[in-house]
Amino acid sequence: MVLKNCCLNSCLGINLFLNMSRKDPCQKQACEIQKCLQANNYMESKCEAALQEMRKCCARYAKGRSVCCSGFEREEMEREKAKLTSKGISPPPQ
Repeated sequence: MVLKNCCLNSCLGINLFLNMSRKDPCQKQACEIQKCLQANNYMESKCEAALQEMRKCCARYAKGRSVCCSGFEREEMEREKAKLTSKGISPPPQ
């Protein structure tokens, strides 16, 4: 899970990204997901509230603004692609 590394790096204060001089806007939510997953033996279904808060945070910022949101952005693209395909529309190439 992309989120796991992002949260661990951010929570430990390790900045592996050269041009990230500002704090990731969704770091807090990413860390909450990580804590929840650890507390619940990595069962995502037990952390749905934390996941939803992360999705809300990611929706507030432009794509690429939050490294922690990269997995959620990919998830959203896949969901949109599936929606188009189910309507018989070919999704645009990436």
